Amino acid sequence: MSDINPHAEQHSALRRPVRELCRQFDSHYWQQVEEQRTYPEAFVRALTEAGWLAALIPEEYGGAGLSVTEASVILEEINRSGANSGACHAQMYIMGALLRHGSPEQKQTYLPRIASGELRLQSFAVTEPSTGTDTTKTKTFARRKGDCYVVHGQKVFISRVQHSDLMLLLARTTPLAEVRKKTEGLSIFLVELQQAIGRWLTVRPIRNMVNQETNELFFDNLEIPFENLIGAEGQGFRYILDGMNAERILIAAECIGDGYWFIDKARAYANERVVFDRPIGQNQGIQFPIARAYANVRAADLMRYAAAQLFDAGQPCGAEANMAKLLAADASWEAANVCLQTHGGFGFAAEYDVERKFRETRLYQVAPISTNLILAFLSEHVLGLPRSY
Repeated sequence: MSDINPHAEQHSALRRPVRELCRQFDSHYWQQVEEQRTYPEAFVRALTEAGWLAALIPEEYGGAGLSVTEASVILEEINRSGANSGACHAQMYIMGALLRHGSPEQKQTYLPRIASGELRLQSFAVTEPSTGTDTTKTKTFARRKGDCYVVHGQKVFISRVQHSDLMLLLARTTPLAEVRKKTEGLSIFLVELQQAIGRWLTVRPIRNMVNQETNELFFDNLEIPFENLIGAEGQGFRYILDGMNAERILIAAECIGDGYWFIDKARAYANERVVFDRPIGQNQGIQFPIARAYANVRAADLMRYAAAQLFDAGQPCGAEANMAKLLAADASWEAANVCLQTHGGFGFAAEYDVERKFRETRLYQVAPISTNLILAFLSEHVLGLPRSY
């Protein structure tokens, strides 16, 4: 069969070695990880040792110094292989805050060790139980006390805490009632997890639909050294927004990888499965949904590249990044449904991997930002409609 991804030969110097690495972690590996509900430690370690998770770290700090376009290709290929980059993708898009707003001392202290794999930066604590996506209402508070900040509060749906050495934390440093604009008075900190967990930080795992270790966090008198404040105090919300376009583009690429995986899987099964003495792929009722899903993945793929090229050129790309994530998440979810339907009952059997990938790609309708919030953004900021919230 020919490759259904028209960009398969673009960035081949990236695609081929990523694909070869992922082949070492086959269906059996991922089924074992899923069955035992464990973290794919060997897979993440292999990606780290190969340098792929340091893609966006500048060469001067031991990274590859690649563009967001190139980083998106890496994540696409991981998901295209049948693996789940959700186990480690945060290191890609969390990195932006430290890269763009960290002090020279912070960069020199942490970036080389993250690039080498000595340290992992895989967790980002923003969401809270009572605020959800209304980030400016964050209640977790960091009070300055001498040469440190003392943190009290709670976060929820925070992933990979057990497998990360460092975590970025968003907290209020000025009460909401005392700021001119609600987006002010929020700060971000680098938390060294191994020192905090079990003492001033309680971690409570949340079992969820996807095998992605997710937790609720409770901070009680957690002391963070002043030098672990990233950027200027009170400007954390702006720093987060600064990295969201890259995050949208990279997640879109993962969805594109999922979409191509589902279509590959569906077309292979449709050609091989014989019912009533003919392959089921001969029936238009099977053909047309697969073809439509393919067309939509291709369209979303183009928007991913358009957004990434704007980002790498330093051009405004908020609308394009959000549309890339929206279209890619929708396309991968459509492809997932088509693939499951094509397989019939076998689609529900774990050995085919369809049901695992089906659950994984469903997440991106909700995270890291829901499709509804993207539509609200486009409505207000692109189409000029009244603000809805």
